[in-house]
Amino acid sequence: MKREDLTEKLLDIKREKGWSWKHICEKIGGYSEVLITGAILGQMKLTKPQAANAGELFGLSKSEIAMLNETPMRGMPMPPTDPLIYRFYELVMVNGPAWKALIEEEYGDGIMSAIDFDMVMERLPNPKGDRVKITMSGKFLPYKYYGASGNVPEYGFKEG
Repeated sequence: MKREDLTEKLLDIKREKGWSWKHICEKIGGYSEVLITGAILGQMKLTKPQAANAGELFGLSKSEIAMLNETPMRGMPMPPTDPLIYRFYELVMVNGPAWKALIEEEYGDGIMSAIDFDMVMERLPNPKGDRVKITMSGKFLPYKYYGASGNVPEYGFKEG
């Protein structure tokens, strides 16, 4: 079985049982809803205890449970074609240069980690239409300047 096949099996069971993502995430436990949902969709891995919980919930075989604990091949073809996902891509294309400039001015030469990272999604009621609030928090990782000598900084922290 390929990971994509397991994803389809899990989605079929979810549909058949009428489960919400919230229900699935509560039963598996231990991580944010974004991460657990991503794992069911094949983009993240679950810990062994979480994979066991998923196996019990979905009635999976030992090999399917083990697959949920394996590091997946992440990502999708670019640019994404799904309109909702594409809008996030558009946000980065349009706002990315400003985000980069502001982060570098505040922190120095580096990146925001997508590995040491947290994300929370909230629904904000609004009379003009509910709003989606996504908060992302990633560790700042300064670039390392190799070959630094003397009093030249080795990392891209903001210079005072």
